Amino acid sequence: MIQVEHEFLLPVGLLGDDGALHREGTMRLATAADEILPLQDPRVQRNPAYLTVILLSRVITRLDGVEHITPKTVESLFAADLAHLQDLYNRVNDVDDGPDGTGAPVLCPSCGEAVGRGHERLGGSVATPSGS
Repeated sequence: MIQVEHEFLLPVGLLGDDGALHREGTMRLATAADEILPLQDPRVQRNPAYLTVILLSRVITRLDGVEHITPKTVESLFAADLAHLQDLYNRVNDVDDGPDGTGAPVLCPSCGEAVGRGHERLGGSVATPSGS
């Protein structure tokens, strides 16, 4: 069964107005809309790197002590936390592990070809660059 939500622990944490660090959260799998709709945002059109901010604000569903996750929330993260979340985003949305996490490839229902790292994800190459 596919795991839709993934819990995380930020290395540093979001510094709240009260001085507390908020570290525990949840990220859900991205949808096509999560990767496509932000491309229309003027902030992304002016600065393609901002796509990361918009994407993460859409897929982070919970951060302890933070009521609403917005692009401003993501902008306020420390660089180490942003990098951690980008890595998590890439790992949980990567098709190479297969739908059941066993490493079995995802097969195209039409042609039967394995879909994996050789097929670029929409939005992924600009917003969430990988180390490879």
